[in-house]
Amino acid sequence: METSRVAVVPRPTSIATVLDAALAARPEAPAVEAISGVWSYAELNERAHLAAGALWSLGVRPGDRVAACLPNDLDIVAAFHGAQRIGAIWAGIGEALSASEQEDLSELCEPKTVLAGPNCHLTSPVCITPDRWSDLLAEPHAAPRVPPNSDAPAGIAFTSGTSGHPKAVVHSQRNLLLPGAVLVATRGWGPELRKGDSFPLTILNLMVLSTLLTAQAGGCAVLMNRRDADGVADWISERQVAVWNGAPAQLYDLARQPQLNLGSLREVWSGGSDTPDSVRMAFADAHGVIPRATYGLTEAPTVVAIDPVGAQWRPGASGRVLPQFEVAAYDDGARRLPPGELGELRIVAAASGPWAKSWTPALGYWESGGVRRLEPTPFPTGDIGTVSADGWLSVLDRKKLVILRGGANVYPLEVERVIRKHPAVTKVAVCPIPDDRLGQRVAALIESPSPTPDFGAIARLCRDELAGYKVPEIWARLEALPVNAMGKVDRTRLPELLARETLVRITPGSRI
Repeated sequence: METSRVAVVPRPTSIATVLDAALAARPEAPAVEAISGVWSYAELNERAHLAAGALWSLGVRPGDRVAACLPNDLDIVAAFHGAQRIGAIWAGIGEALSASEQEDLSELCEPKTVLAGPNCHLTSPVCITPDRWSDLLAEPHAAPRVPPNSDAPAGIAFTSGTSGHPKAVVHSQRNLLLPGAVLVATRGWGPELRKGDSFPLTILNLMVLSTLLTAQAGGCAVLMNRRDADGVADWISERQVAVWNGAPAQLYDLARQPQLNLGSLREVWSGGSDTPDSVRMAFADAHGVIPRATYGLTEAPTVVAIDPVGAQWRPGASGRVLPQFEVAAYDDGARRLPPGELGELRIVAAASGPWAKSWTPALGYWESGGVRRLEPTPFPTGDIGTVSADGWLSVLDRKKLVILRGGANVYPLEVERVIRKHPAVTKVAVCPIPDDRLGQRVAALIESPSPTPDFGAIARLCRDELAGYKVPEIWARLEALPVNAMGKVDRTRLPELLARETLVRITPGSRI
């Protein structure tokens, strides 16, 4: 592909117009492919129009939140585009979350409407069942043309801080469109792009990296409904996926099955957590493509750094910083450090080059029915790392307590709050334990008056209130957890305790 040919395509100013270039050039070309079929750009445009009318008929107006708890299929893409056309704010609620977790997110964003799929546990009267949604689409409703505002709130992405409480990051249409524009231009993609994603589209970053990205290339978004190695391989081979975005655990599994047909792949991304160099090389040996490491943030949104197209990479690095960003390490006094020095990574907009000043920080956090704006400073990522003089980014550790299990975030304090509810638990600390396949697994160390606590019962309590991937798999009882002078658990000593204690392993509630 010729990068210059792609780079000159005009950038859309709003999500409402993101399909326009492809509609003008190739309206019958495939825009999105999923388990239930394929839609051309003309069909996606029509379905988005119907979705906009259906949402308007439900009383959704500009600035209202539209939440969706839907599987990876055509409907979620049409609903997203429809919501954007009437100025609504999109919010995805994960199907894998427990009922209480889904309820927490719903209460946080206060949706006007929730599009509920088969794995939605919400019971709110604003939930729209699949049958009712189909009926609304079958009886076309008119929605007025809402003037696009590229800087108005457009999407909410849920993330958590070290407290484990979810936060709702608010992005504008401008920021949701920018990652696709930059990646299409810098990687030389065009209408032949077939990009596959197996992560849930209820994650806002995935909506950005699927339909919003492929639309700007005039290509096709392939939405997978399976995450296991055999299922991913079937999707790739049968749908001729050229670019696929997966988690390190998925690459680990695929690398151990060289007989699988991944011959259509031209590029593989690894994201969600650090990818060991050994996994990267094992995948390349098995399938002939060297995975591209990435570093991203919900607050960016999506990709901040990625390996260049081709085979170039650096051991231990997470790619080169994309041209809309300037990333540097800062010390604890918020002073910028020279290239190569270790500190907290912070982000500002690039000051020069073709993408200068194109990036703006997230609008803020959704709280109490409005947006709490961010401080006007270089955005702190919470990650400790370095950036070389030529832009290679490396992450050494995380300031946050987050555990990265197979590309999914697990926040220790969130899990600890559930475990503390069990009567046999006096005190608990949740921490990561290294794992070759998943990167990290979740471990729980407890204090208990019982010399033989029933870890199975405690795990069942966790499964009742948490998504399966958050439930600890490794358990140990201690006489006393180490604490500092303030009475807080000294987490720096937890790895050594895990190394010498007798561990109990329990099969996780869900498999990645």
